[in-house]
Amino acid sequence: MLSEKNQQEKAMLHPRNKNRESYDLRALTMAVPELKKHVSINKFGIESIDFSNPIAVRLLNKALLNYYYGIKYWEFPAENLCPPIPGRADYINHIADLLAENNLNNIPTGDKVTCLDVGVGASCIYPIIGVTEYGWKFVGSDIDSKSIASAQKIVNSNASLQGKVDCRLQKNAKNIFQNILDKADKIDLTLCNPPFHASVEDAQKGTRRKIKNLTGKNPKTPVLNFAGIKHELIVEGGEYQFIQNMIRESKKFSQNCYWFTTLVSKQANLKGVLIALDKIEARQVKTIALGTTNKSSRIVAWTFLSREEQKAWREARWNKST
Repeated sequence: MLSEKNQQEKAMLHPRNKNRESYDLRALTMAVPELKKHVSINKFGIESIDFSNPIAVRLLNKALLNYYYGIKYWEFPAENLCPPIPGRADYINHIADLLAENNLNNIPTGDKVTCLDVGVGASCIYPIIGVTEYGWKFVGSDIDSKSIASAQKIVNSNASLQGKVDCRLQKNAKNIFQNILDKADKIDLTLCNPPFHASVEDAQKGTRRKIKNLTGKNPKTPVLNFAGIKHELIVEGGEYQFIQNMIRESKKFSQNCYWFTTLVSKQANLKGVLIALDKIEARQVKTIALGTTNKSSRIVAWTFLSREEQKAWREARWNKST
């Protein structure tokens, strides 16, 4: 059983989240036997893993993908960010609901929907969940060629992903949509987990705070429990500036995308993001609250399409007769 606190946190996850309930560690260790040696009794007297241990965290998430999503190959360099599966799945499920709101409460599935994952990373996690849960197609972009190669290998190594994910290298780190999208591309959803920190020092402070919350320890040189190379975690100006750049560039692709979305992890950044969207004259803006197992966050979504243009888009793509 989970502690009362963890039960409450789990209950905040999306109703369709496969990991809303407590982890079935017996099933997970059968899926990935290496995980078993990292399972022990925690201070609540229940079986768990050490969430401050990056190896244990990676094996847990590998087991979750294997057991719940049928992903048999999920290997990527140890220095790359290891995403927490429940939180990433929540983003996908909530944006599926966003599409349903515009489609008579029916989630469009299969090849009718194409998503762009800005910063797909070496783990290819958002495409994995979006493909396996809803059958969507994905374009995954990243500024790191090694991450693109890793993501593509994951796609090529899992039959369920083949032909569903197109990994594209962003050769100009200052661009987000430019050089990735062509004029003819139509994207139903963009999604992004922006780099969070503005500097290495900022990242280290955040990691020390996280480890202290998990273990009570305060190491001088912390090891990231979810790993992460510099470009995945750090960008000039931090999350706020990255999203501001994304908003400005989204205007240039206003007719290419139905919904632009991004995570806004810091509550303090939300006001400025909404002001920027108002200034750029987005037609609709939505803020979607997220509740994950370790923090509260939110998705901000915006579109430049008029009601008439949205209707035409839906009829041409989501509700077309086959």
